[in-house]
Amino acid sequence: MDRSEDLVLKDPEPRIHPTAELKGCKLGRYAAIGERVILREVSVGDFSYFERHCEAIYTTIGKFCSIAANSRINALEHPIERLTQHKVSYRPNEYFRWLGVDAAFRERRRAKAVSIGHDVWIGHGAVIMPGVAIGNGAVVGANAVVTQDVAPYTIVAGVPAKPLRERFTTAVAARIEALAWWDWAPEKLARAIPDMQSLPIEAFLDRWEDSAP
Repeated sequence: MDRSEDLVLKDPEPRIHPTAELKGCKLGRYAAIGERVILREVSVGDFSYFERHCEAIYTTIGKFCSIAANSRINALEHPIERLTQHKVSYRPNEYFRWLGVDAAFRERRRAKAVSIGHDVWIGHGAVIMPGVAIGNGAVVGANAVVTQDVAPYTIVAGVPAKPLRERFTTAVAARIEALAWWDWAPEKLARAIPDMQSLPIEAFLDRWEDSAP
């Protein structure tokens, strides 16, 4: 890396708001966690960010994801088949001595992890239900409740969320997948940003598909 490239890059350390609560999480370079965000066993990819008041558990999040305020990823499941669905049956330790967390129920929750690809935008107040997979480049509308998998580059909205349209044609989406720009080195990404801002998508792909690393 030459000196000019070194100067353009900022500190890659994740930024975590002091009011955020994280447990068992892994954060990528340039990740940002906003005010009063609560994360439990969540992996957050490079450049992805959570805005204020979000919650997520048992989730893998790709790179360059934009997660708007008040979103809930992998919403809590309750054991509705039991006598009581209250947490007294699976977290009795909060109320009684010598009764521990229900490990089997916790593993049941872990087995329904959520997977979110690269460059996904999750709108304000959206809820992602357990076990859902969201593909690269997808968009989840504000206040949507996502109960089923979302295909790459698809825009979904509503309760329950339904596909509205595709962001790109199938051919263009395939070219973006092949480009895998989210894996570029930060130096290359910085060089490409002016073209992202000014070129139509196909012109951008034409220019950068055969570019040097």
